[in-house]
Amino acid sequence: MKFIITSLKLLRTLQALSGVLNSNNTLPILDDFLFRIEGDDLFITASDLETTMIITLTPDLVEGKGEVAIPARILLETMKTFPDIPVTFDIHPDNLTVEINAGEGKFKLAGHRSDEFPLLPKMFDTSRVEIPAEVLVNAFEKTIFATGNDELRPAMSGVLCEFKEDHLTFVATDAHKLVRYRRTDSKSEHNASFILPKKPINQLKNTLSLKQEEPVILEFNQTNAFFSFNNIKMVCRLIEGRFPNYEAVIPTQNPNKLTIDRAALLNSLRRVSIFANQSTHQVRFRITGQELFLSAEDLDYANEAKERLSCSYEGDDMEIGFNSRFFQEMLNNIDQNEIRLEMSAPNRAGILFPVDNDNESEDILMLVMPVMLNQ
Repeated sequence: MKFIITSLKLLRTLQALSGVLNSNNTLPILDDFLFRIEGDDLFITASDLETTMIITLTPDLVEGKGEVAIPARILLETMKTFPDIPVTFDIHPDNLTVEINAGEGKFKLAGHRSDEFPLLPKMFDTSRVEIPAEVLVNAFEKTIFATGNDELRPAMSGVLCEFKEDHLTFVATDAHKLVRYRRTDSKSEHNASFILPKKPINQLKNTLSLKQEEPVILEFNQTNAFFSFNNIKMVCRLIEGRFPNYEAVIPTQNPNKLTIDRAALLNSLRRVSIFANQSTHQVRFRITGQELFLSAEDLDYANEAKERLSCSYEGDDMEIGFNSRFFQEMLNNIDQNEIRLEMSAPNRAGILFPVDNDNESEDILMLVMPVMLNQ
């Protein structure tokens, strides 16, 4: 079993796959990449039992067929040191020794038996949908920051994917903030919903290209989701459990509407929040007329900050407190120049919308819970 491939091509593939690997695996074989040659193609696999990713390459030369597991860390570190040159891999099936020849260097390492490597789960009773890569990338980038980390509520540690006949919706929440990303230019033949874990979402986000013309083919059932695009396949186990009824927590009557420049508000929040209490990160929003006053204080250190911003406001004068870190995260994940903050009362959630979104088929709603103000 032998193949020749350029080092840069292989390195990029291994780096893309390395995101699947865990640093503390229960099975030693999960520290390896699985190399399989079939016909003229080389299939490289990484797995952590929950997520498995396979990338197909066509080497410059292939001899024989078979498979071997190669230690990931030492292979990655070695490939990083090479310039872009042809690299020859020669695998001896009798003792699984892997010989690597590159330029004037020769390297040898011990491979492992492939039969210990986890098999791909069998997919039965699947539904199928094709989604443009740009839709998936934007949906994941706009929602993943709002996912939770509470082990007692695993359903909130992923992104809810809802497929309807007239739109696709992606939702994430950690009970303090919530993001609903909806696309009306993508749809599904069947209504379905499932919760994707964070790790495969990050993998997809990092490997998908916004300019990719081919759609992503997604097949899913009750337990797994299978993604296929270009030369990449990925299967992941879905999160079990019920996602919170997110529609119920979005207030519909919000008479107080604040419109303001996103960058100006974000920069002001960054400055003022430096002086806020470092455990609550509380910043006070006081809106009177067409002016927004931001203020924060840390009584323990006698720190205090205030700033005034011009805005457009409809509604009654009000004061409301927000966690500045959550608010900044949301502003960082809005691309438009202006945002609208809709509120009903100081103890009810505030709703953020981008203003003048060029993409009419994109609907973004962000919700942030208020914090109790110190009087």
